Amino acid sequence: MPEPPLLKIQNASVVKNGTFLLNDLNLEIPDGRHTAILGPNGSGKSSLIKLITKQVYPIVREGFQPSVTVFGHERWNIFELRTLLGIVSADLHSAFTGEGSPPGLEAVLSGFFAGLGLARHHVVTPEMLARALKALEEVEAGSLAEKPLDRMSTGEVRRVLIARALVNDPRALLLDEPTTGLDLAARRRFLDTLRGLASQGRTILLVTHHVEEIIPEIESVVLMQNGWVFLEGSKRDVLTSENLSELFDAQITVRESGGYFGAVAG
Repeated sequence: MPEPPLLKIQNASVVKNGTFLLNDLNLEIPDGRHTAILGPNGSGKSSLIKLITKQVYPIVREGFQPSVTVFGHERWNIFELRTLLGIVSADLHSAFTGEGSPPGLEAVLSGFFAGLGLARHHVVTPEMLARALKALEEVEAGSLAEKPLDRMSTGEVRRVLIARALVNDPRALLLDEPTTGLDLAARRRFLDTLRGLASQGRTILLVTHHVEEIIPEIESVVLMQNGWVFLEGSKRDVLTSENLSELFDAQITVRESGGYFGAVAG
């Protein structure tokens, strides 16, 4: 029997203040297929992430039967889902870097409890500690174990957050605009780390509006526009000058080099 898809969305609409953020969205992403979801600001990417992570739910409309399944299940204990689907996002970055932020190791350990730090009632076992230290080393962040996140560079925080996502050995990683705020060198190091994780068998689901973030290991691309799927398919079929020009409503030239794609406007 084949494995259920990582994600299957049918007839899903999300409304906020009378505006459709997602409008009858249909999308299926197989487990094991590295996929990028690309679209301009306002295309519905953030709402899609909240739909996947069960932060919002589709509305019920006459004539539609909305369904959102993750790893074959529509209903999830949110804490159990987070052990299977590791999440790294700019929102999570902001949540962890406020005043009194925890040191790197504590932030990683909090991934076992789906929190933003450790509480008194949290019991950290020797196995958890070992896994957290291993995850930090895996993303070359072992030296950050004692450093508070609010004293780290943006790139260092992102590495710690990846380690936090990895402690539960998730089947997939959901990365929402993961290089936001990184300089060119830090972005390259981050993408190299991501490539290593992709080669280890974890499914990568990358949500972005930057074509150059799509690592060579990603096989499929979904283009979003105005809350629905504009186009989906293999990377080379989808990432063309014609398709991206229509998506972004501007003249876009796409070029490929070394497995990476780049897009230039004008």
